[in-house]
Amino acid sequence: MAGVHASEAASGHFLDRAIGVPAAQGATNAAGITGSDAAALNPSGTRAFLDVSAAAARGCGAEGVYTNGRYREQHGSPRTGGRSRDNSAERSHGGVNTPCGIMKDGSKQRQVRKKTVSFSSMPSDRKINSTAACMAFMMEGCEMKKVRSNSRMYNRYFLLDPDMRWLRWEPSKKDSEKAKLEIKSIKEVRLGKKTPVLRSNGLSDQFPDECAFSIIYGDNYESLDLVASTADVVSTWVMGLRYLVSYGRHTVNMVEPSQPSLRTSWIGSVFELADMEKDGHIDLFRAFQIIKGLNPGMKESRIELKFKELQKAKDQYGEDINMDTFVEAYCELCTRPEIFFLLVQFSSNKEYLDSKDLMLFVEVEQGVEGVTEDMCRDIVQKFEPSAEGRERGYLSIDGFTHYLLSSECHIFDPQHKRVCQDMTQPLSHYYINSSHNASLLEDHFWGSSDISSYIRALRMGCRSLEVIVWDGPDNEPVVYMGSSIASQLPFSKVLDIINQYAFESSEYPLILCLVTHCCIPQQRVMAQHMKKILGDKLYVEPPNKEHYLPSPEKLKGKILLKGKRLPPSCTDTEGEVTDEEEGLEMSRRLGSDEKDQLNGLGCKRLRLCRELSDLVSLCKSVQFRDFEISKRDQKYWEICSFNEVDANRFANEFPEDFVCYNKRFLSRVYPTPMRIDASNMNPQDFWKCGCQIVAMNYQTPGLMMDLNLGWFRQNGNCGYVLRPAIMREEVSYFSANARDSLPGVSAQLLHIKVISGQNLPKPRGSAAKGDVVEPYIYVEIHGIPADCAEQRTKTVSQNGDNPIFDESFEFQINLPELAALRFVVLDDDYIGDEFIGQYTIPFECLQPGYRHVPLQSLIGEFLPNTTLFVHVAITNRRGGGKAHKRGLSVRKGRKTREYTSTKTTGIKVVDELFRASTQPLREATDLRENVQNALVSFKELCGLTPAANMKQCILTVSTWLVNSERALRVTVDLSETYPTMEAHGSVPELLRKVLNAYDMMIQTSRTLIESADVVHSKLTQAQRAGLDFHEDLHRIGAKEGLKGRKLQKAMESYAWNITVLKGQADLLKHAKNEALDTLRQIHCAAQSCGLSKNGAASPQLQHHQHHLHHQPQQQTQLQQQPQAHLQHQPQPQTFPQAYLHPYPPQAQLPALSPVQTVPQPPAYPQPQHQHQLQQQQRAAGPLNTVHEKETLSNHPC
Repeated sequence: MAGVHASEAASGHFLDRAIGVPAAQGATNAAGITGSDAAALNPSGTRAFLDVSAAAARGCGAEGVYTNGRYREQHGSPRTGGRSRDNSAERSHGGVNTPCGIMKDGSKQRQVRKKTVSFSSMPSDRKINSTAACMAFMMEGCEMKKVRSNSRMYNRYFLLDPDMRWLRWEPSKKDSEKAKLEIKSIKEVRLGKKTPVLRSNGLSDQFPDECAFSIIYGDNYESLDLVASTADVVSTWVMGLRYLVSYGRHTVNMVEPSQPSLRTSWIGSVFELADMEKDGHIDLFRAFQIIKGLNPGMKESRIELKFKELQKAKDQYGEDINMDTFVEAYCELCTRPEIFFLLVQFSSNKEYLDSKDLMLFVEVEQGVEGVTEDMCRDIVQKFEPSAEGRERGYLSIDGFTHYLLSSECHIFDPQHKRVCQDMTQPLSHYYINSSHNASLLEDHFWGSSDISSYIRALRMGCRSLEVIVWDGPDNEPVVYMGSSIASQLPFSKVLDIINQYAFESSEYPLILCLVTHCCIPQQRVMAQHMKKILGDKLYVEPPNKEHYLPSPEKLKGKILLKGKRLPPSCTDTEGEVTDEEEGLEMSRRLGSDEKDQLNGLGCKRLRLCRELSDLVSLCKSVQFRDFEISKRDQKYWEICSFNEVDANRFANEFPEDFVCYNKRFLSRVYPTPMRIDASNMNPQDFWKCGCQIVAMNYQTPGLMMDLNLGWFRQNGNCGYVLRPAIMREEVSYFSANARDSLPGVSAQLLHIKVISGQNLPKPRGSAAKGDVVEPYIYVEIHGIPADCAEQRTKTVSQNGDNPIFDESFEFQINLPELAALRFVVLDDDYIGDEFIGQYTIPFECLQPGYRHVPLQSLIGEFLPNTTLFVHVAITNRRGGGKAHKRGLSVRKGRKTREYTSTKTTGIKVVDELFRASTQPLREATDLRENVQNALVSFKELCGLTPAANMKQCILTVSTWLVNSERALRVTVDLSETYPTMEAHGSVPELLRKVLNAYDMMIQTSRTLIESADVVHSKLTQAQRAGLDFHEDLHRIGAKEGLKGRKLQKAMESYAWNITVLKGQADLLKHAKNEALDTLRQIHCAAQSCGLSKNGAASPQLQHHQHHLHHQPQQQTQLQQQPQAHLQHQPQPQTFPQAYLHPYPPQAQLPALSPVQTVPQPPAYPQPQHQHQLQQQQRAAGPLNTVHEKETLSNHPC
């Protein structure tokens, strides 16, 4: 399978064709894991990008930095019904449980549905590629709905005055002079449903979040709530109004710029370089070669059509292109409006970002820790195409686009490109990437065997291979699978390949599942070959007296043989064993009838030689009888294999028992023999039960293989993924069929905003003529049944170049450690084939912020220059209901709080113990939920989503004060551990509510921080006391008369209670850390808002700050200051974005004047990303609940 190839441009830059960014130095494998980090663009050459363009102009076809996109606003509406997003050969089979609802079968009959398409109100030829174009649209005006406080909506025509000082609307019952709003009175422009009026129940479901925005104006902070026809119109108005709020005081000629911009100057210099004859024009072929070289994903036909369109509009004909036409064509073709909108939001310098703007974006939106201005200047040097921009430290729209398309803004967390999980756990605590019938190229009956299939599987990170061996000619065993024996592989050759490639992609142990159909003499030949070829790599040490398997770390570089062993009672050189696995199924196909019935399951007898038996050590194959017998008699080094049908039955009938079984023993699940087409089962159906080895047919692409490859993309693609802690701990409760939140696991909210797509190709199997596509996207969550969900975007009509979706979705993830996110792009205007591309990523590998998602084809190849642009945020499940239900009508009826409680076991002494923990459990829930509710209320009053961070909230408040015409003064007292915010003088009602909400947030946080240790101690003590009964619980239950199902139920309730106590203790500890981090964010934000002269550190740290001078003034002042003074300090601004990461990392603050002495904040704990918290929980054992005192360190902001 082809990976992502690197190509070298004429300037010496390396480019990744998959996403148009610097290519990795190492090869990219089929699973999508790049090797080393991307090679940096050469920052030293001031003509670097011009060299690329010149090379393209000379016809070299050099590929430059990737940007593309044309704004087309025609969208299609969602269509009803469901359709498969899996175009593989996977089919459902009798006796096999169908996967969960979102895993649809590609071979099922499609539903006939009527296609409906709606169109945007914006003209299809309008390109919002500059602020001038944005202002022109606003001056022309459009119709929007004005929302009143009584939830009624009125159609009004809104437009901007030519002098750009007033916003007017008509018709209106008001006087025409009253139906207007002065631009300078606007305090803030909020994107989405961010006011109580828009959040009210009467309106929350009438229009999408992307079509609403609010204008906060006046000294009383009133709101003008508007609803547009499309998200495109909203983006244009929000971008334009925010621009005017920031620069309305300046005399800037927006529509007719007097000087060329940074961008037009650069593209003009590209034209001059290409104009070798210096006659002011270049030929058409050279022109579109330059643009093609700068945008390798753009279609040549589209470029040529744009030039002809512009020439016709200017009455210019012929093959010559002048500079004005070239610059205009480039700006219209290569401006992605969604990125331009983002740039304007963060820019304090009109149409580019300086280092401070970029630092704010990278820190707050992208969630990068420790951001400095030097780092941002490096980004500018790396991605800005113009020499002037690099010299002045400015990132233009083109440089910003290059940066967002680079590996630094990839959705996949680079931490997981290397091994980052604890590899010292027992082997049974990991999911293991496994292949079934690795030698096959196609299905079981007609497929031929090929040695390259083993190489491919090993290079894709596979750590468990099946090798089916038969008697061959000349006493040489052979490997093949299927009804035909035409394509036989010598067993020795297969071993040579395995020996050569076993540890090329991963150094962790490889498990060879040996299925033997050979006679005794050829079995001895097999043993000789393995000893000779594999040598010391073959692990043959006998099992020790421990109770668990060795760890992958201890077994590095070793090959484990899974197979049969002679019983200890056998002393001969050969003996008889049972073969109840795939070997029986193959024998049936070949007409063998020799079999016995063992526990209702078929098995056959075969002769096994001593030499082959002795090579099997840690993975001895045994027959599974039932869970009770296995718990009593099975040894930890013995492994059972389950037919897909049997494994499904156990998962449905005994989900808790199956999970407990897999805590200690390895289990292997292989496809049912009824899958003669080599289709794949859903691995999630068995991962949720803890099954470590789920064998997949690597030769069959499709949804199931996408899930498998995507899942094992994490942890460095080493083939081993640590299972969730709740599925590993000896005493814990987890049901594979859980359809609700889990005890002790903090549910997460995943916020996904699908913004746009880039260069979406026609489906490969499509029979439709032309290359026009009408794309739509499914966003899928795969995991435990409670997490499985999907959402669909609208269809964008006839636009595959840069379709704008602008739709947000929210998913609750109850078990994040077992969830995967999948993007599927389909064509609504298909004939035959609708599949465009997909990308699957584990939940814990997601990076927050604005990210590009590379798309893969059906067979796993990355589609060149084909991406999705999305925004990702992950938050804790907030208390008090979802954000859009927090309107006035909801608060009339208070929702009853749900508490996690223990269950009755029926054993008196145990129940009394757990009953005593009821009060601490309620206290822990109240502490956490009170803080969550207070945080949500404060953020909503600030006009932000519950996913926003505290720094953004403080900056929002400070922005209100700066834009206010009255002398407002608010102080944040940093002299105390819990900073207070106080208003001086008369303040508007909205700001008063914000201050009250802030006080409530600080009070609840203080209560949590000061009470958490005591409650945590009570919970851990109850857990320890409960664990004392673990060894004797079965005996105590039997003594009290419990037996059979009642005794089993008592054991389950006991495990549930232990899980609840440990989980609630962990959640409380995490909540305390988050509360401390919130205080640290407040302290840092209060000092870095740009409105303070002095500040003070927490008294707890004063003894650590001998090098700091005494600060007489103990407060940070947030007040209105003269504009001239603001020039020396960062301009605070609102950050309009979709959602933010729950634990926003803190960057280093910009250097201040040497005259100032900057105090440092209290040493609140460093914020941690959610996956780091979860990894700590993963590594913890069942007794790892000893309270650790919070240590204070002198940590800078």
